[in-house]
Amino acid sequence: MPGAAQDRTPVDLPILFDTRERIARPDLSGIVRLRFLTTVDFPPFNFIDQTGKLAGFHVDLVREICRELQLTEKCQIQAVTFPELEKALTDGNGEAVAAGVAVTADLRQRFAFSRPFMRLPARFAVAKKTPPAGETAAALDGRKVGVVAASVHEAMLKAFFPRIRAEAFPDRAALLSALKDGKVEAVFGDGMQLAFWMSGTDSAGCCRLFDGPYLSEQFLGEGMTIMVRKEDAGLAGAIDHALLALSRNGRLQEIYLRYFPVNLYGG
Repeated sequence: MPGAAQDRTPVDLPILFDTRERIARPDLSGIVRLRFLTTVDFPPFNFIDQTGKLAGFHVDLVREICRELQLTEKCQIQAVTFPELEKALTDGNGEAVAAGVAVTADLRQRFAFSRPFMRLPARFAVAKKTPPAGETAAALDGRKVGVVAASVHEAMLKAFFPRIRAEAFPDRAALLSALKDGKVEAVFGDGMQLAFWMSGTDSAGCCRLFDGPYLSEQFLGEGMTIMVRKEDAGLAGAIDHALLALSRNGRLQEIYLRYFPVNLYGG
């Protein structure tokens, strides 16, 4: 399971809140209990640790949100399966979902969402032994770059970099194997998955992130948010207030550094 990051270098997370912005803290005196729902199968965001306890980025973030809202004594976090999240929230078995639910137009019709607190970028990865002759994507013009077939990253690669020769692979395992074996000069995909693969044993230290990060709401969605019932839009506003404070005081960055072994947003 993901542990503490080895590299404690400060990370510039994408700015999701204007530093001049003010989000008022609403009156929360009427809240009797604030239950956050999550899952156990989305590391490093939520998982069961070696002691059998629920852990992860979302778990620590929820604790900080509750502390910021002065609701620590009223906060709970409960794990359910991913397919159960929506019904559990609708049925009132929780007040908020922190589990990486992708925001869609359909969900926006039925639920309210906090502002995004993290966006997961697309990144290139290259072999350390044969790096491109340059440090930007322009060095890959005309080169073969691997990507998972029929994925959002394939569509994004073709839209953002039309001069790159996209080579599709059936799945992520085949893609990463091709990069490690030198069959392609680079790959393009989810920055978080690439980062954890590179820091794990399967990659044998072969590769590194290259250029980027690349963020796109069109291809990659709005980012990580917290979902609440439509009638609880005021709670979403309270969570936004807490997220703004956490982004300003550095706590959001501290939680990020706790769970991510590689800087997704830098070199």
